[in-house]
Amino acid sequence: MFQGTLVHQRLCWGALYLFVAGVALTSETLRLCPPSCRCNTVQLEVNCSGGQLTAVPDGLPQEAKLLNLTHNTIKNLVHRQFHTLTKLLNLDLSDNLLVLIEVEAFFGLQSLISLRLSRNHLKVIPVGAFAGLTSLQFLDISGNEILVFLDFTFNELAALQFIKAVDNDFVFISHQTFTGLNSLQEMHLGGCNLTSVPTEALAQLKVLRSLRFHRLGLTTLPNYAFRHQVHLKELVISHCPWLETLSGNSLFGLNLTALTIKHCNLSGVPYIPLHHLVYLIYLDLSFNPITYIHGNLLGDLLRLQDFHLVGGSLLRIETGAFTGLAHFKLLNVSRNLLTTLEAGAFHSVDALKTLGLDNNPLACDCRLLWVVRRRLNVDFGGLPPTCTTSVQLQGWNFLDFSEAELPGLLTCREPRILNRKPREVRVDQGHTVVFHCSAEGDPLPSVSWLNPQLRYLTATGRIRALSNGSLEVRYAQPQDSGTYLCVASNAAGNDSLPVSLHVRAFPSASKNRFRFKSWSTLPSASPGANGNQKLPFDFKTLLIAATIGFLSFFSSVCVCFIFMFFWSKSKGQIKHTATIAYVPRSAMMNNNRGTSNYMETSRFTMKLI
Repeated sequence: MFQGTLVHQRLCWGALYLFVAGVALTSETLRLCPPSCRCNTVQLEVNCSGGQLTAVPDGLPQEAKLLNLTHNTIKNLVHRQFHTLTKLLNLDLSDNLLVLIEVEAFFGLQSLISLRLSRNHLKVIPVGAFAGLTSLQFLDISGNEILVFLDFTFNELAALQFIKAVDNDFVFISHQTFTGLNSLQEMHLGGCNLTSVPTEALAQLKVLRSLRFHRLGLTTLPNYAFRHQVHLKELVISHCPWLETLSGNSLFGLNLTALTIKHCNLSGVPYIPLHHLVYLIYLDLSFNPITYIHGNLLGDLLRLQDFHLVGGSLLRIETGAFTGLAHFKLLNVSRNLLTTLEAGAFHSVDALKTLGLDNNPLACDCRLLWVVRRRLNVDFGGLPPTCTTSVQLQGWNFLDFSEAELPGLLTCREPRILNRKPREVRVDQGHTVVFHCSAEGDPLPSVSWLNPQLRYLTATGRIRALSNGSLEVRYAQPQDSGTYLCVASNAAGNDSLPVSLHVRAFPSASKNRFRFKSWSTLPSASPGANGNQKLPFDFKTLLIAATIGFLSFFSSVCVCFIFMFFWSKSKGQIKHTATIAYVPRSAMMNNNRGTSNYMETSRFTMKLI
């Protein structure tokens, strides 16, 4: 009994002691927690969010590991603002009015791992602002008004692994900005005024593995833009509405496994910049106005597994588009303008595991039979494709068709060339010839042309296949003669029609020579049967031509002598004499050896002395 009473007394005293100690601890905790803040002693968290603070409060608990100062009106961070919080791990100053961070404002936070300064009004971060943050791994400065990054801005952050700096007003990033970031692995960078890739600044990031550009003013991605990023594995370029092209060597030096270029203005798949990315697994070109995926141009991407092109302008995925991609598993082309997707586009449809085809104007015919037959092995993402352009099946989910219904519902009709009358055209050399060829079928067949050597004709050149199915031969030559073949084809088969062309060469021109029968007159010119004409030519015409030539020569020589005379006159008081002598024709001379008569022609002699 006594022992029980003693135990009871001890328990009462113990409970009283714990109560008093708890009151004292709570009192001490409340005393350390600043006004407008809430302190959690278990998680060592100080939460001052939405406390209408205009400055960082004094008296913050030194043992705190998390400090939340979001949604206040703090404008400045002064020198060594947090020097007493040596154990702080996470500091959040987002959604304030920060315009100034003094040098060494965070000095003393040697344990800090995460710092958030997003959605403030910072225009510049002074060099040395991050001094003392030797353990910092995560930095978020998004949503500010930062214009420039100065040299060595992040020089103190040797342990930093992730920096987020999107939605700013960058106009320039200095070449030495990222010096000292020896551990940085991921960077998000963005600002609509930045019109070029900061290639030299990125060269300082030796171990960068993920790079994201957001809302830049790029119009093209220049050659060798990422030539120093040998360890980069993921590149994301998004919301760049002016980006229209990628230069041929823009991705040179990269060994990417994931590439995203979305919400831009690419009009075609950048085949040339992509061709060397043999380790690429993931490719996303969504929300670009791309209209075609051409055949046999992606075969170099040997390891490609996922391809996304959502919300584009795709009209057609050509046969062989994914040929050579043995590991291809996912294709998402939702929200485009596709009317069909043929099995021939893939290296192997058996490897396909996920297919996004919803929100396309699909025509339900035999070209989509393979999709229906693989519906149990393919994931459609919960949005199955539906028929849109087929009248009898419009709005139907064709994945619900039974195997017995398929042959009668998803059908195609072989093409048939209209107006099959044999055609043979004969023309003279130099004329232009057009052969028309039209066909019907379901689906609408495509029309192509083969030349007499059975080679396909393209839409360029003197002999070309037009977009309306016609064949045009411009300035026909004799070597163009032969039989051309019009071929109409669709998924159900093909039809053909030969046409003949004969080109007559020009007759060989007769070789007429001028023959001077006499100095009198030549036969009058009259047009002959072959259209040739003899030109009139007589002695009078020859005399007039010779006279005009002589007068022109004589006047030119006189002008030259007169010019030389006045020029030499201006050189000093020197006497000049100009003589012109005429030697008449029929002058006779004798010599000592005998008499010799000869005739000398008339001539003019001019001298300037």
